[in-house]
Amino acid sequence: MFRTQKKRALERTTFGQEVEREQAYPDRLNMYLTPPLSEITIDQFEEWAVDRLRVLGEIESCMFRNRNIRQVEQSVRPLLEKYLPLSPNSTNSRGNKDNQLEEERKKDHYSHFILRLAFCRSEELRHRFVKAESLLFRLRYTAADAAEQQTLLSKHDFGWTPVSEDEKQTLFDKFSFATETLTAPTDKMIAAENYFKVPFERVTELIESRRVYLSKGVAYVPSSLQLSLVLTEFSDKLERMLEITARALPRLDEDDRLVPILNHLSKGFVASEYNPDINSGVLGGGVTAAQVDSLVEHMPLCMRTMHQALRRDHHLRYHGRQQYGLFLKGIGLSVEEALIFWRNSFSNMVEDKFQKEYRYNIRHNYGLEGSRKNYKPLGCQQILSDAAPGPIDHHGCPYRYFSEDNLVASLEGMGVRDASTLRSVKEDVRTKQYHVACTRVFEITHKSLHGVKSLIGTGVGMESITHPNLYFDRSIQMAKEAQKIEQASDDNSVTAAAAVA
Repeated sequence: MFRTQKKRALERTTFGQEVEREQAYPDRLNMYLTPPLSEITIDQFEEWAVDRLRVLGEIESCMFRNRNIRQVEQSVRPLLEKYLPLSPNSTNSRGNKDNQLEEERKKDHYSHFILRLAFCRSEELRHRFVKAESLLFRLRYTAADAAEQQTLLSKHDFGWTPVSEDEKQTLFDKFSFATETLTAPTDKMIAAENYFKVPFERVTELIESRRVYLSKGVAYVPSSLQLSLVLTEFSDKLERMLEITARALPRLDEDDRLVPILNHLSKGFVASEYNPDINSGVLGGGVTAAQVDSLVEHMPLCMRTMHQALRRDHHLRYHGRQQYGLFLKGIGLSVEEALIFWRNSFSNMVEDKFQKEYRYNIRHNYGLEGSRKNYKPLGCQQILSDAAPGPIDHHGCPYRYFSEDNLVASLEGMGVRDASTLRSVKEDVRTKQYHVACTRVFEITHKSLHGVKSLIGTGVGMESITHPNLYFDRSIQMAKEAQKIEQASDDNSVTAAAAVA
């Protein structure tokens, strides 16, 4: 499945016959029943798995935030286009490279099976993987056209029993009450709908919503609702194959190249990485030391906590200075302004002490001292895995390290006082979904900005918060959009008043 140095050109032979190991991918809808056979590099192995993990991580985050399917699709679509695209067959007719479809589908196929190896290790991991993959399959299935859907159904025998025309007519009255699409059924409409008989346990979702007729343990499902059947088949097969994979996994323990990668992947879903552009942030011309206080309202809880401690104590310990200093660098604070900011903040300190003990580290973070590495602001994963804060420290993730009472008090200080939201945040923290809690807080605090309807759902703020600078950038971006809308409204009012005059 992978290679280390060179790729063998000659395929494996079995009983004197050559076995073709390079698979073809004529369709983009995949039930993932056949494992990949050809070789890929270790770099591809890890890169493809991480890209798929970004997508699944965002899907899981949406589920934790109780997003409906439309909101999930809006949030996940940009990640799919970036990390896991699957173009339709018609793409080739528009002048794309001939091998584009094959490469996209190969990556999709391999990344799915790689993550099976990582997430088959426990029942909890298998459950999470099946839920996320099933929702990803649903998004792709509904986005496919009717021909692609029919091709998938024709390739797989799902064991559905077609209902004959005579039986349909006999059960006409029953179908009329159960079929969602037939609000006023007629003989012609019933005849146009194909029905399948399946065991009731395979369509519990449809039974719960009373959309199918149920008789003697058999559900009569119209073709218009076949998505539920297909999803059940997909998730059931995936669950069984994950259990089989788990039994075979110990055989990989001898491979010291794969096991570390799989161990890393199995630690949990990761959301999309965010790399702030420290040279051209959303603030454009940069930030001065004097402006930082006015920008605190756009900062996530972790950065607000350190800023408040800095203003109160006139000092931050090393890890706090690193975390907050790199964040400020990411929002556009230059090294010259950073030196002014920290010197003014450490107002109880004599000049000589500041110059000797702190100036070097500030310049070091900007790549001007020591190894001259241009350090990036820390993301949520780095903050969570960094050194835990001590009793007099203020760095780290508040959602992880704050007591429940302290967290609630801090959120109320940000204006989050809704009881249901606070309960949801506390539940996110209990399940260690810290980025979900932070995203939830962002959404509630930006629900209405300056009297302007929230822009969440239009591409701004839909993807989970995975970086403090992402939180800040989105808040600033929404404030700018709100300002534009308010300005346009004021201009229209002036124009209307002038016309009346």
